[in-house]
Amino acid sequence: MKAEKDHQVFTVFLTGLAGSGISIALRAFEDGGFFCVDNLPTTLIESFIALCKKTPSISKIAIGVDIRERKFLTDFADTLAILRKTQKPEIIFLEASEDVLIRRFKETRRPHPLGYKNLKNSLRKEAQLLQPIRDAADKVIDTSSLSPHQLRKLITKSFLTREPSGMSVGLVSFGYKYGIPLEADLLFDVRFLPNPYFVPDLKPLPGTSPKVKKFVLSQGATMDFLDKLNALLDHLIPLYKQEGKSYLTIGIGCTGGRHRSPVIAEEIKKHFRKKKLNVSVAHRDIQSA
Repeated sequence: MKAEKDHQVFTVFLTGLAGSGISIALRAFEDGGFFCVDNLPTTLIESFIALCKKTPSISKIAIGVDIRERKFLTDFADTLAILRKTQKPEIIFLEASEDVLIRRFKETRRPHPLGYKNLKNSLRKEAQLLQPIRDAADKVIDTSSLSPHQLRKLITKSFLTREPSGMSVGLVSFGYKYGIPLEADLLFDVRFLPNPYFVPDLKPLPGTSPKVKKFVLSQGATMDFLDKLNALLDHLIPLYKQEGKSYLTIGIGCTGGRHRSPVIAEEIKKHFRKKKLNVSVAHRDIQSA
């Protein structure tokens, strides 16, 4: 029988803190056409990828690896270094705040993989052990404020609509009163713009409504800002691509995240799409009261 010729396989590693949603993210990749495997022993990763290269039907794989596999911490860096000699695997690291992780573990009643009697100590030790892998990640996602459905939607829009060789740009509108999005690479504050919140007819409407959009874009300061911001982003994005960055998240913030920042994020999205960039937008706080 003639041996199958090796072909390129795009590889994504999903890792992070226990309880942060790795399994949910992995299922999203599986639904997106990736061949997925969870908790694969680190020593088998190279052999597994080699087998996939000989299987024509497999072109994209996602591998879930975390603290459950005890040799993960000691062997993963070496495995990654070997793989990077012949391909560009990507690492997506998921995390969440300590309070959120504690609540999730209590809800599921599952023990932490490290097995410490004190859950808080387990979480802190895990975060400490995984810090080098977090530092090496291509993308860090904080899932503290995300439901399982929202996480799946984020994975789909940010990672599964992008060609492996391209860069995905995510726009996030948010309210400073609810905290900045920790996953953002760049942050821009638009609280200097006139606020529709103080216009009675506009206050209950979201920033995606035509009336709010018309109000925000009718301000002279808005258009001046957009012209300068788009020019800055047009300069920066090719430089990020040149450095090999796969994912870029841009946060646009106003006070509550309901009016000004969604309008600006949508306008930037329109500009990016004219440039043929792969862009997605999420309005984190548009439902907030």
